[in-house]
Amino acid sequence: MPLDWFKLSLQLNKFPITRAQKTLKVIQEIPEENYKDYIFEKRKNIVEFHIHNNQFYKNYFGKKEFTNWSEVPLMSKTDLQQKLQNRLSKGFSKSNAYIGKTSGSSGTPFVFAKDKFAHAMSWAGFQDRYHWHGIDLNKSLQARFYGIPLDFYGNMQERIKDRISLRRRFPIFDLSEQKMENFLKRFQNSNFSYINGYTSAVLLFAKFLDYRNLILKEVCPSLQLCIVTSERLFEEDKSLMEAVFGVTVVNEYGASEVGLIAFENLKNEWIVNAEDLLVEILDENCNCVPNGTEGRIVITSLYNKAHPMIRYDIGDTGILSEQSTAKKPVLKKLIGRANDVAILPGGKVVPGLTFYYVTKSIIEDTGSIKEFIINQTAPDSFKIEYVSQKKFSENQQQKILRAIETYVGKNLTVVFQRKDRLIRSKSGKLKQFTSDI
Repeated sequence: MPLDWFKLSLQLNKFPITRAQKTLKVIQEIPEENYKDYIFEKRKNIVEFHIHNNQFYKNYFGKKEFTNWSEVPLMSKTDLQQKLQNRLSKGFSKSNAYIGKTSGSSGTPFVFAKDKFAHAMSWAGFQDRYHWHGIDLNKSLQARFYGIPLDFYGNMQERIKDRISLRRRFPIFDLSEQKMENFLKRFQNSNFSYINGYTSAVLLFAKFLDYRNLILKEVCPSLQLCIVTSERLFEEDKSLMEAVFGVTVVNEYGASEVGLIAFENLKNEWIVNAEDLLVEILDENCNCVPNGTEGRIVITSLYNKAHPMIRYDIGDTGILSEQSTAKKPVLKKLIGRANDVAILPGGKVVPGLTFYYVTKSIIEDTGSIKEFIINQTAPDSFKIEYVSQKKFSENQQQKILRAIETYVGKNLTVVFQRKDRLIRSKSGKLKQFTSDI
């Protein structure tokens, strides 16, 4: 009988995955009409646990007892940027909890803890969602388009985890043509079941295959699925990926500190994790907005007793579908980070991705652009860095400038810089819009 590698790797680290899977099944069997009661009970329980067992949270909460959910304060990333030891609950330490660190893509990294059952619940959720698409974490081989620690100890530790977890790493810090050729050879020589990786890196590989007129499933017949995460997936990019990979592309939304937040099902619905998380969409006054309305995404980890993640403002904005229910919330749209905005002269505020949308379709008309990013250097000045086979023509630059004037504002200075490669974060993510303001 073949080994269940995924399950074994968690059990070796004393994460109770079997208990978590049983708990998840029980939760999923709760009828819709009783689901609000489940959520209300769990959110109350986790608040009361931390008030009585976590001095940091007791001080942060500011009251002796829980009375009303609307009085529970929101937590931001900066609130958690202090020594982990100060934030751990009674009975928990670095040796008996899972310790992780956020990627820092928001500019606000911090170290966090999850108790071992909460961490196992996160993984039970991932395994359940992957099963929707025929992927078994115990048996399916993953082509992993991620960064990797570059120091010796961190690098070895990550590679050992990859080996045990049936993952084969495709490091994305160098995405040159030669590296893409090497990636292609690995697909030719391996039985990969699925791709999992940062959207920008996977898209770049898709463009390489498109340029070569190759269909990846013909090169690697075992390929079943592509999962992209951590960065925005545009519909036209998804269409390109599906065409050149020959498999379905699904969108995953998660964060290391809370686990899986939402995952696409077979009907292209982005199903929000309502089993071990409570996901709220709030307005600027911290009130829940009606479904179909944009707001801040705020998350409560219902099972994490090691460290409070209660009404945690993750820094993203989104919209829940009008068809959402307590048991089946659907993420209609993930708009992006609340702090990804451009502040123009006169105080006008424009979502940073407006620039990305405006320039993307025009830039890709050329067919030679691999990727690009936009940086605001001053209130009226922007820099577009791009990787391309050839430099923008004057006509192409003027088309982009006219579009920015139409959709963003007038009297803006835009500088174009062609690069051999774009600088990624330490984790390997590519931030599409940044502001120095």
